[in-house]
Amino acid sequence: MADEVVLLDFWPSPFGIRLRIALAEKGIVYEYKEEDVWNKSPLLLQMNPVHKKIPVLIHNGKPVSESLIALQYIDEVWNHKAPLLPSDSYLRAQARFWADFVDKKIFEIGRQLWATKGEEQNAAIKEFLDYIGVLERELGDKPFFGGDTLGFVDVTLISHYRWFLVYEKFGNFSVEAEHPEFIAWVKRCMEKESVSKSLPEQEKVYDYAMLLRKKFGIE
Repeated sequence: MADEVVLLDFWPSPFGIRLRIALAEKGIVYEYKEEDVWNKSPLLLQMNPVHKKIPVLIHNGKPVSESLIALQYIDEVWNHKAPLLPSDSYLRAQARFWADFVDKKIFEIGRQLWATKGEEQNAAIKEFLDYIGVLERELGDKPFFGGDTLGFVDVTLISHYRWFLVYEKFGNFSVEAEHPEFIAWVKRCMEKESVSKSLPEQEKVYDYAMLLRKKFGIE
């Protein structure tokens, strides 16, 4: 019997985007169900009763929540094609470390870039660019964080990229001007159809961020 795969997601979510990329890399056919994060569906609440958040990967009726856990699940279950995590235990641990770094640093500080002003925003810009520098140094002269091919860290990080225009516009800075090697890596990722077709339009994400600012009273 063929696998039944469903993804509960919300279009601008970097956490959902990474699962879309991974499923595309693996060539997995799945049903995409768009969620309204302000009015959560009964299915989402049933499948993720603890956190009540997207994304949720549902495989043959069984839910897997939290995007990095779901990403590892995808890699383990469909291991016939495009492995994301290396076979070496130490390298796998390192990949998990950097993926965790991305979610704890890039996402959290990124929100401050569009949701704050003045000194707080200036401090966030510096911190954000410092973190990009750390990642750029970790990348080194490798084509991808995974080596010669797109890997776990690449998928985790590139999923945030469409929000970078939001950060740059509100913060009035350029990632490429400060870290050109990082943007060269972005361009290599975007050459992959699994990535380019999974990421939403940057301007659409910017418009959504503007709506969020209004919703939360940030003028």
